[in-house]
Amino acid sequence: MGAQLRVYKQKISSAQTTKKITKAMELIAASRIQKAMARVKASSPFARAVTRAVSAVATHSNVDHPLTREPETIHRSAVVIFSSDRGLAGAFNSQILREGLEVAELLREQGKEPVFYLIGRKAVGYFQFRRIQAAAEWTGDTDTPSFHTAEEISQKLLEDFSRGGVEGGVDEIHLVYNRFVSMMTQTPESVRLLPLEITEADESEAGNTIYPLYEFEPDAETVLDAILPVYIQSRVFNALLQSSAAKQAATQKAMKSASDNADKLITDYTRLRNNARQAEITQQIAEIVGGADALSSSK
Repeated sequence: MGAQLRVYKQKISSAQTTKKITKAMELIAASRIQKAMARVKASSPFARAVTRAVSAVATHSNVDHPLTREPETIHRSAVVIFSSDRGLAGAFNSQILREGLEVAELLREQGKEPVFYLIGRKAVGYFQFRRIQAAAEWTGDTDTPSFHTAEEISQKLLEDFSRGGVEGGVDEIHLVYNRFVSMMTQTPESVRLLPLEITEADESEAGNTIYPLYEFEPDAETVLDAILPVYIQSRVFNALLQSSAAKQAATQKAMKSASDNADKLITDYTRLRNNARQAEITQQIAEIVGGADALSSSK
């Protein structure tokens, strides 16, 4: 019985230590999430403004630009997967990897060959374990992403897109990342980055809407050449920041659940320890009473 008490005591101590660790990680994630949310909030307006500017140039000009031209046949499609360098974030990495593989399977059904570009050690490790080759990898900068990393990713994507699928590059680019919705919700999102998808305005609304007149200097093609790299960088950097904020929120939620589970384990093991102690005391009393009865009978 004494051995059983020691086992319960060790389990309670282990659960208490685990709770201290998970509680500390929860507080760290809570402090980081505010900075991550602020960076997302600061970058989103610029990303939207650049997207509107590129759409305006592409829509209100007759320039046949490689980055806006829809290829007749798409041979290879880039799938850029944004994961994290660390785990302990619940389903954050598993759901984005599942989303990326689903996008790749959809592309295969359409007769396209998916080419993977991986961001974060979790995605790199997942693909290496399954021996799936990736075109490029970036690690070590997912918690607090820098604009330099976004520039490197954008440059690689633009180089491969410029070569085209026939020459070993890609014909289109898809971004797959976790979008930060709220502290409790992080949604996997897949968007096509290139070629640009230009949507025409609804004719029913065209009569009530007055569109501005655009004039490009020196010309629309030069403007596109200058603004499209900025557009790619801003979208990639915004996806990095969205993924970072979503990861911190997922970590905080996961660590809170782990702390709650540790509390439950401590309560359960404490109850079991008390029951074992009561059983041991009862057994000792019974032995004492039995010995006293035996002594009385012998007299």
